[in-house]
Amino acid sequence: MLFEMMETIDALCYPAYVARGRRPWFPGYYTAKRRQIENALDAGLLRPGTDLPRGYGFRIDERIIEYPWVYSRLPRKPGVMLDAGSTLNYKWLIDRAPVRDANLCICTLAPEKRCYWRRGISYVFDDLRSPIFRSSTFDCIVSISTIEHIGLDNTLLYTADQGKKEHDDSGFRAAVREFRRIIRPGGVCLITVPYGKACKRGWFQVFDSHMVRAVLEDFQPTTEELEYFGYFPDGWRRVEAAELANATCFDRFQDKTLGPDFAAAARGLACMRLTA
Repeated sequence: MLFEMMETIDALCYPAYVARGRRPWFPGYYTAKRRQIENALDAGLLRPGTDLPRGYGFRIDERIIEYPWVYSRLPRKPGVMLDAGSTLNYKWLIDRAPVRDANLCICTLAPEKRCYWRRGISYVFDDLRSPIFRSSTFDCIVSISTIEHIGLDNTLLYTADQGKKEHDDSGFRAAVREFRRIIRPGGVCLITVPYGKACKRGWFQVFDSHMVRAVLEDFQPTTEELEYFGYFPDGWRRVEAAELANATCFDRFQDKTLGPDFAAAARGLACMRLTA
């Protein structure tokens, strides 16, 4: 009920958000983002070989790419599926095919207020570097903008456990190796990370080409698909990795002002579809 009320209030703010220039994270932003994501999912945007409309995701963070990209690459029947990081934990996402047809388990560090166990979703609170799951448990693993937080300071947003205030910038590698262990042979693992100039921001880091290569080395996929996206003043585009070599990010929790391009978060994104 609380979340529905908050969404209603945000929707009421949407006209003012548009009138004031669509500034990221202002009241009405959540409504704008959700509507654009749902339209993209309905239209099948981000499928392989499709072009993004001009101005797509204008002043919207990278979820505008990640959700449609992931949904377009999930198997039609995901089977036993792991959301590694709890980024799918929204009613409007879990009620949409193919996720709604999965036997879904959500794994994150600590309990969240939003919970849909009545829909048959399993919640596990664990460290992805050493999860309790048996080998070859999952047919599909989704990790959206999660591994860049692993091993760093997760007390800012995700847990009050001071033991999770860490400084291990290679912690993501243990998680990726665990993904490989707990996925069945032939299973699909979808990973997205902010991409550009390597940068550590305390509670997350931006990946560069060396770190993406480390993901591939640790997972050892039988097949792989990599795509890169960049944010520009007029929205998001598909790009080559080299175009993002100097891409930076905006951190709304630490940066005081938006940049001149009004980027809401990452300015570069790497998306990986890995087959075990």
